[in-house]
Amino acid sequence: MTAAGASLRLAAAQYPVGRPASFDAWARNIEAWVGEAVADGARLLVFPEYGALELASTFGAAMEADLAGQIRAVGGLIDEVDAVHADLARRHDVHILAASLPVHAADLGGQPVNRARLIAPGGGIGIQDKRIMTPWEREIWEITGNSAARVFDTAIGRIGVAICYDGEFPLIVRAMVVAGADLILMPSATETVAGATRVRVAALARALENQVPVVTAPTVGAAPWSPALDDNHGAAGIFVPADKGLPATGVLAEGTFDAPGWVTATIDFEAIAAVRQGGGVRGRRDWLEQVGAAQADAMALPGVEILRIE
Repeated sequence: MTAAGASLRLAAAQYPVGRPASFDAWARNIEAWVGEAVADGARLLVFPEYGALELASTFGAAMEADLAGQIRAVGGLIDEVDAVHADLARRHDVHILAASLPVHAADLGGQPVNRARLIAPGGGIGIQDKRIMTPWEREIWEITGNSAARVFDTAIGRIGVAICYDGEFPLIVRAMVVAGADLILMPSATETVAGATRVRVAALARALENQVPVVTAPTVGAAPWSPALDDNHGAAGIFVPADKGLPATGVLAEGTFDAPGWVTATIDFEAIAAVRQGGGVRGRRDWLEQVGAAQADAMALPGVEILRIE
């Protein structure tokens, strides 16, 4: 159950990678997207992994073709990008998971990381870096995984963020849930149908085994000008345990594959709590019956930070 009540309406973006001519043009587009979700009653808005890389187009054609240059240039805009989202969060009284972007992390010796930010209406920002890199991120971009996991304590509940590939690892999400996460967000960017399938299956599995809602939000569409996001596939989804009082498929809402737009739904946290107590299965409780599970929990939990953002 969220801190604000028994239910939460949220929106997950199927975000098309654009080619904004300027930072102001990009900001106007984000404002329009936020306005649409707010008009549908959403209080939490989820944008995808790497969606902010479309800002590389604002630096000209030479930068569009320069992967290393994009990390430096787009990452250097993070304060301006977050200011746009913070203003929208304040004006509309919503929480926004901004699209992740690569930044050089001072606390990691200047190595690039893939950074998501959860922004609260009061201006608070919770940072979650991706923890496990795909081969492309490791070998082409040389992006570094950050081992710190966080749970954000907000006015709408405790939220964990597992960026794309991170969501495919059960112990990462499990540690967030043990630390009190009511909801897991999985922003993604996948260039193949196979990649999108892996994200979807992982989200369903994490919702099933932890008995929490899991939300995916992908980039979609073609951006042939971008060597990083040239082809994007996926569908946003809001997934819950497949059990009594909840959808038998585990799918609360899901978008049309590759079609831009918001996917919205209202999560009933009381129904999910009831499943944990009296559902057909009790996966969250019975997790500890696995060999080594208790030891894994004990090792992972001290590494999870619980941060209040307002």
